[in-house]
Amino acid sequence: MLKKFTPLVFLASLGAGGISVIPFALLQYSMPDLEGLVKIADLNHGSNPFTLELYYYSLEAIMIVFSLLHIAMSIRITKSFLKWIKTPAFKETINNPLANAGLMAPFISLTMLMNVFIGPIRFFIPSFAANLQNLMLPALIFWIALWIAIMATSLKLLRISFSKGFDVSKISFGWLLHPFALGMLTVVGTGIAAMAQNRGISDTAIFLAMISGSMGMFLLLVKLVVIFKSHFAAEGLPGKQFLPSFLIVVPNITLYALSFFRLSHYMHKYYGFHMESSMFLTVMLPFAFEIWYLVFGIGLLRDYFKKDFFSKDFHITQWGFVCPVVAFSVLGTFAYQQFSNNTIIYVLNVASMWVSVILFFHLLRKHKQYLCVKPGDNQEASTNN
Repeated sequence: MLKKFTPLVFLASLGAGGISVIPFALLQYSMPDLEGLVKIADLNHGSNPFTLELYYYSLEAIMIVFSLLHIAMSIRITKSFLKWIKTPAFKETINNPLANAGLMAPFISLTMLMNVFIGPIRFFIPSFAANLQNLMLPALIFWIALWIAIMATSLKLLRISFSKGFDVSKISFGWLLHPFALGMLTVVGTGIAAMAQNRGISDTAIFLAMISGSMGMFLLLVKLVVIFKSHFAAEGLPGKQFLPSFLIVVPNITLYALSFFRLSHYMHKYYGFHMESSMFLTVMLPFAFEIWYLVFGIGLLRDYFKKDFFSKDFHITQWGFVCPVVAFSVLGTFAYQQFSNNTIIYVLNVASMWVSVILFFHLLRKHKQYLCVKPGDNQEASTNN
């Protein structure tokens, strides 16, 4: 039974935003002779075979439903979060090196909102699509504000971790929310740099993105080493509330892979570097890694799925199952483009999309009462999940 407010609830709105981006990515990297970002006019509704029309409409429905869910859930959860930060629980959480990584979840969800606007929302609004370049400067300004907030919070959490002692044996993969937030920040920044036609905007975005990206990759590497060392030293698997976070490695890998991919676009556009081979490796090696890691992770969590996942018991960390599936599908759309439009990869991407949709609504059904919980409720929660 869930008990009080935790910032990890933002993983629900993050999952909705991520799912809304999958159909956009599927269209963007599968439609031939496409110029720029895909928009609804590119689908040529009314001139396609019935099955293709049905497929396009299903993708559009997913984009609309999950974009709205992402925005609505973000607003609702943010209201509770703003009340929660005024409580003693916030101060207790931020000063706990084992738990404060959960405070990065709101930043991840908020940064995802930029992806939703640039992708699904722009897709449906012709005036938005036609004036995308005019919106690059406002997007950069908003992203810089996020960059300052996330970097400041990251440095504060690092200072707390270095200055306060904590039991390393108690850490979990939820610790990776910190590089996850920096990766989401970086992938949006490199996206602005790759898309903007103004050199000043591109240069500013790529420079700041390299700062956040280098910090994120450093933390990802260090934390992975520490986490695996801790897990190998422990006996058996950790508590069931910690297990879903095992798969959070996947979205981290996706974000940094796509950041490098977009960095390659920037270098090709402004410096004339021929990056085709590096783009292939940047996408395909992480995608190959994610395939075996997901298979390994699901196998490791087999008992968890059998005994807990489909039962009435619910942990907020179960939302951590949505992000890996979404991340795998999104990176898979890039892999489809890079790997000669391989049909197997495309089918795998579409299947992953529907798995994430089903998974989301399954969790939402179990979680809906928790979304109404107020921060003042005297109940128990953990952000170290």
